[in-house]
Amino acid sequence: MQGAALAAAVFVLSLATFIVILDTTIINVAVPHIAGAFAASANEGTWTITSYAVAEAFTVPLSGWLVARFGVVRTFLVSITGFAVFSMLCGTATSLPMLVVFRVFQGLCGGPLMPASQTLIMRVTPSPRVELAMGLWMMTTILAPIAGPILGGTLADSIGWRWAFYINIPVAILCALGAWSLFRTRETPTAKQPIDFVGLVLLALWVGALQIMLDNGQNQDWFASPWITGLLVVAVLGFAAFVIWELTDDHPIVDLRVFRHRGFAVSAAAMSFTFGAFFASIVLMPLWLQINLGYTSTLSGYVLAFQAVFGVIVAPLAALLMTRIDPRALMSAGLAILALAIAWRGGYALNISFEKMLLPQLAMGIGIPLFFVPLMTLSMTSVRPWETAAASGLINFLRTIAGAIATAAVISAWSSETISSRSNLVSRLHRPQEFVAGLADKGLPSNQALGSLDALVESQSLMLATNHMFLLLGGVVALMAVGIWLMPRQSAG
Repeated sequence: MQGAALAAAVFVLSLATFIVILDTTIINVAVPHIAGAFAASANEGTWTITSYAVAEAFTVPLSGWLVARFGVVRTFLVSITGFAVFSMLCGTATSLPMLVVFRVFQGLCGGPLMPASQTLIMRVTPSPRVELAMGLWMMTTILAPIAGPILGGTLADSIGWRWAFYINIPVAILCALGAWSLFRTRETPTAKQPIDFVGLVLLALWVGALQIMLDNGQNQDWFASPWITGLLVVAVLGFAAFVIWELTDDHPIVDLRVFRHRGFAVSAAAMSFTFGAFFASIVLMPLWLQINLGYTSTLSGYVLAFQAVFGVIVAPLAALLMTRIDPRALMSAGLAILALAIAWRGGYALNISFEKMLLPQLAMGIGIPLFFVPLMTLSMTSVRPWETAAASGLINFLRTIAGAIATAAVISAWSSETISSRSNLVSRLHRPQEFVAGLADKGLPSNQALGSLDALVESQSLMLATNHMFLLLGGVVALMAVGIWLMPRQSAG
């Protein structure tokens, strides 16, 4: 494609990807509203998040098979249409079980959209402009998780949580009509391959067990619960069986053989660890702001939004720089900036102002596209042209799973570290009796004085635990800044 047609194609495909990723976070801050509407607990309300994540994670790696069997254009059109239909049904749900079921189908339809969009961009964009097109497309995966909480909180607080689903409908219809107009004569070749039912069942088994374990582990005290331990066993054994089967089957539902390309294998590992750390940080940050500093969900979202300020500018710049300098150097620099920005938060204190939090947020907007834009482009150019859909599905699957695992691990570690920090602080309190007595002398009842001391210790414990988590996440990203050099030297252009 050329000119206006190419610009329209990139816009349509990027917009479709945006709303799919947006829906992974848009109702996170609306869970209390949803739970209240259906007289359910907050824990039950989180199933609206889990159900979508599990379904999306299930269908993302199947994209390669779907594209090979039905064609990339047909896969995209059916998926975006289904996404619109089930978004409408989610908004009209009259009970929590009904909403969860519709979210499952919404996730099943949304999963193939990202790999299909990426594959279409690679196919319709002229080689000299692939980097720029991928840079613009990649911005959706950066902006959407940040925009979700802001938009979801605003809608839930103003016109109702159901509009978090209704807003998808006109956007999805626009994407479907645009894709039909632009790509209907550009369908890819198809082949009637047999369905790998065993691989399909094994994939559903281990992904479902893993996601349910991650979402319920904290509430069940993790491996002190036989239920959680059983889920772990099922996930591990199911994963092992899945890998063995897919590597030996003649027509695998997920083509794991793309990992034979070192460039793709390193890209996949870097994506997993970096996106996991990044996603965990954007989950932890608003939680800390709301619990420790008393921010509203909307105001917390505004803090995160500053990550996008420079991201919009740097993404196309990163795509252009790829043709002039070693992409590994570009990614390493981006990871170093991202690591410093995350670790910077490890020095926060309870009296930090809104303004002082903005500098690392702005820096993240520089580091993220410098890493992600070259990575997504190189991961696709590292494989054979006919492997693009399978590779895209796999790397986006790893992104989804890594975000879920990292978030669960960090939130659990955050809780444990808070308890540990509290114990350490209590043992080091200097003359607490005098502190309580001083408050009592000022007219505060003894029980309230003790409560004030307890609240002070608790808030400082939470602050210390938060600092430790950000330092840990920053360290993980810093290791990736070094590890990215394991990728073979190549030029995306």
